[in-house]
Amino acid sequence: MENKNVSFPGTKSDAQAAQAAPPRRPSVLDQAGGTKGVVYSALPVLAFVVTHNFRGIKASIIAALAVAVAIGIERLVRKESVQPAIGGVFGVALAAGIVWFTGSAKDYFLIGIWASLAGAVLFLASVLVRWPLAGVIWNVATGKGNIWRADKRSRLYYDIATLVLAAVFGARFAVQQYFYATDQVGSLGFAKIAMGFPLLALALLVVAWAARRSNKRLVAIGLLPAKGA
Repeated sequence: MENKNVSFPGTKSDAQAAQAAPPRRPSVLDQAGGTKGVVYSALPVLAFVVTHNFRGIKASIIAALAVAVAIGIERLVRKESVQPAIGGVFGVALAAGIVWFTGSAKDYFLIGIWASLAGAVLFLASVLVRWPLAGVIWNVATGKGNIWRADKRSRLYYDIATLVLAAVFGARFAVQQYFYATDQVGSLGFAKIAMGFPLLALALLVVAWAARRSNKRLVAIGLLPAKGA
């Protein structure tokens, strides 16, 4: 009987090729849930701000919670990751609870404002103590450990990336705190969306640049093996 699965020297079957190909590393957008995930994260904020303009605080709280719960249910029905659904509902519920307690619509953004300040301080402090968080987080996530800290130039690359992240979080705090202090709820909502994922994505591109430069440097000085070695 003729064997149809004939292989020739120097060639690979489709299955072998698929096994040999390295898995594609998820992009920043993928990790955020794709374009849909980015849009979903903005919808409760939009619902809160728009409803507040027409119906007041109680209605805006209900609208934001309803949108967050609807998004969570939609994710569950589609059998997507449960973590973003739970995290989204919890975050909106916490912010809405603060608004309910204080009676001030601008307090919906209070947690995010102070979280931005904490992030800016943390990233800046990590550079000052010579443990730039961009390098720590990236290399832990990729399994490279702390070998990058043995090279001053690699640390410089990650210092730059970490300072960019600190600037992003610092800018978020400065802008949103100004709108908070001047009771501009609509502007707070716009700033939260515009300075959210889009601005963070730009900073993460700098982190990726730092990682590539560091890896090339570590291979060149023999601290990392060359690819294929």
